[in-house]
Amino acid sequence: MSLLTIQNLSLSIHGTPILNNVSLSIAPGEIHAVTGESGSGKSMTAFTVMQLLPNGTKTTGQVTLDGTDILAASEDTMCTIRGNDVGMIFQEPMTALNPVKTIGDQVMETILIHKAMSPKDAETRARDVLDRVGLPADRFPLSRYPHELSGGQRQRVVIAMAIALRPKLLIADEPTTALDVTTQAQILDLLKGLVAEEGMGMLMITHDLAVVADMAHTITVMRQGQVVESAPTQALLADMQHDYTKMLFAASTHQVDLPDKPAPSPLLEVQNVSRDYRLPRTQLFAPPGVFRAVKNVSFTIEKGERLGLVGESGCGKSTLTRAILGLEEVQEGQILLDGEPVFSGHKPNLAVRRKMQVVFQDPFGSFNPRHRVDRLITEPFHLLPNPPKGLKREEAIAEALIAVGLAPSDARKYIHEFSGGQRQRIAIARALIIRPELILFDEAVSALDVSVRAQILDLLADLCRQYDLTYLFISHDLSVVRSVTDRVLVMKSGEIVEQGVTEQVFTNPAHPYTRDLIAAAPVLPDLGRGAA
Repeated sequence: MSLLTIQNLSLSIHGTPILNNVSLSIAPGEIHAVTGESGSGKSMTAFTVMQLLPNGTKTTGQVTLDGTDILAASEDTMCTIRGNDVGMIFQEPMTALNPVKTIGDQVMETILIHKAMSPKDAETRARDVLDRVGLPADRFPLSRYPHELSGGQRQRVVIAMAIALRPKLLIADEPTTALDVTTQAQILDLLKGLVAEEGMGMLMITHDLAVVADMAHTITVMRQGQVVESAPTQALLADMQHDYTKMLFAASTHQVDLPDKPAPSPLLEVQNVSRDYRLPRTQLFAPPGVFRAVKNVSFTIEKGERLGLVGESGCGKSTLTRAILGLEEVQEGQILLDGEPVFSGHKPNLAVRRKMQVVFQDPFGSFNPRHRVDRLITEPFHLLPNPPKGLKREEAIAEALIAVGLAPSDARKYIHEFSGGQRQRIAIARALIIRPELILFDEAVSALDVSVRAQILDLLADLCRQYDLTYLFISHDLSVVRSVTDRVLVMKSGEIVEQGVTEQVFTNPAHPYTRDLIAAAPVLPDLGRGAA
């Protein structure tokens, strides 16, 4: 018997078609994954089940949840269903949580809104469900706030909110995209356990096909608002029918053709670097405590080398990145670029700073939406003593945009006019425009679809040939790091625990922590590769 049945669902917003004849069904205890690129209609299908749709939406077809006609249900009925019969886990836990309310209050909120139990019983239930998702009372009292938790812990709170009333259906919208591999593995195991123990159905929306292959009972592949293929997981992996499905799986295992490294010549030298942060005083006249986020780290990046940096959230990757960029002063050791210190005295050395650029994880968030592309990508010009003007400025803009596969005419557009992959290309153009000697890629492809990610990684390889790029690639996606780096550093608790040639480290890891990271990373089965 089906818990959720979607039949021939079509949806338009102000006359623009979004979904076209979408059909799928989920049984109790089943994990049904919906995958596809951004804009394929995955999330809109989930929002239709929840009836969280914008004004101007028109729907046809049928959506039935445990006998209830969702499309014909009133808003009062849907308010009863949401949280009670259907729980939803959103992609970004910090956005989904209220920063000024405790985690206990937020888990209790769903229970109290539905008047499912008394406030005292609701508090007991909140405590039970937080224990269930791996946040025990001795370490995570109900009085904790979201900012006091890590990304994985926040996601556990969001899951606790979604399952507080034991819903029949759980919708998980990209629940692990922003998490490191070990936390992702824990969250996925938690979700699988909840489905098995509670007997709920789960609709999982994701573009990570390795997660899908390992977790889902059934896979539905969507493209441009339509279902192009749907089958039990093992059957689909063994015999993919649609070219688009084959393309997605091929992109997931895409290997980048990096050019050979030039002769060794040191560019960036990190020598015995430590970075401390002051902690609040525990008593009125007690000295402040100190937390050492980076501990005695040393490594060298050669000119033309592509170096990877991996590790869990909180291991010190971002702190080390800020120190390299000259944004934070270190307490011990020194960082040299071309033999010159990044910090001169207690101030950043601007002569060195202009030789480095950074590409961030969120391309939209790193741009001012009110400025056109030509102004956005020329922001690094302020670092130059004599920035190009007039015709030379226009030529520099055109050259940078062409280098990343865009047109010079794109310079007069706004950032909202581009897709996620195009925005990341613009971010790379901004980093390239002053021809830096070193670029830092900070989770630069983690939010991209597999096909777009493959294009961006190929772009990096092409730029390495054209510009002799040297970069530090920071990521929690081990498969990406493996394909675009020559050497890799593994960081844990502020220390480099292993480093070496990328393929050697991944094939024969020496440190137990490295082995744990590699073991936790989801991997597509060989049959998926063969089918692709």
